[in-house]
Amino acid sequence: MLTIFTVLVLLAVFVVWKLFIVVPMREAVVKERLGKFAGVLNPGFHFLIPFFDRVAYRHEIREQVIDVPEQTCITRDNIQVDVDGIVYLKVMDPEKASYGIQDYRRAAINLAQTTMRSEMGKIELERTFSERDSINENIVREIDIASDPWGIKVLRYEIKNITPPPRVIDTLEKQMEAERTKRAEITLATAEKEYLINISQGERQEAINNSEGEKQKRINEAHGQASEISLVAKASAYGIRKVAEAVQKPGGAKAVQMRIVEQFTEEFGKILRSANISVVPSQLASIKGFFEGIGRVSSGIPGIEPSPGDNINAATAAGSAPGSAIKKFQE
Repeated sequence: MLTIFTVLVLLAVFVVWKLFIVVPMREAVVKERLGKFAGVLNPGFHFLIPFFDRVAYRHEIREQVIDVPEQTCITRDNIQVDVDGIVYLKVMDPEKASYGIQDYRRAAINLAQTTMRSEMGKIELERTFSERDSINENIVREIDIASDPWGIKVLRYEIKNITPPPRVIDTLEKQMEAERTKRAEITLATAEKEYLINISQGERQEAINNSEGEKQKRINEAHGQASEISLVAKASAYGIRKVAEAVQKPGGAKAVQMRIVEQFTEEFGKILRSANISVVPSQLASIKGFFEGIGRVSSGIPGIEPSPGDNINAATAAGSAPGSAIKKFQE
């Protein structure tokens, strides 16, 4: 009885196992009924007919990351490089992924390698490093077109490494070093050129500023001299006019004579003070005649009436003035 009970329990478990199925969220299950496609079981609980329905395929419906092995490619300039990458794909149609191709993962890897060799053969080695994005886009486009009947979608492709041979790497390093040296020399030459240009422009501007300043200085000095001459002329004219007006008034002639005597005495005193020898007028009569001549000149001015004692007083003053000056010098 125990044996029969155990057999029945195992049979019931087997029936339940074949009768019910739970599909997780990350998978899509392809069901077959009597060997024929019967539908795709979405995530959840499903009932199967025992001995008629079966689970034929299980597919990962999340985005899958597949590592593409390293391969040797020949560039357009006949240089061998080793290239590897990563392909990202996703199952979009579980039916096509089950019956459209035997193994879509291996097919995607082989197709990515083939397309990579084709794209690398279209460009030179120097461009492979700078045009990786365009290479990735071309590979994705080609794989996506070819994989459409497989029920998968290639989302993107990324090149991991591009490894040239050691001798090519050494040549590239020397070339880059020469290019950097060239750029450095060009930069230094450009800086030196700009420095010299700035210096010459500064000197030119300085010369212009100096010339403009000198020009303005001369203009200002000329204006100042002109103003000074004009003011002196006006003052002289005003003084002469006032002197003429004063001379025409009563007593003006005597004032003029006295002023002349004072100036003569002052200048004569300066001579006596600055001279290293004694200076004595040799002809006092000549001095007296000088003052008498001044008196006659002043009497000839219209409107001036000289007095009879003017010449005598002037001479007396002139005679006494030099004498007093000589006496002072001797003291």
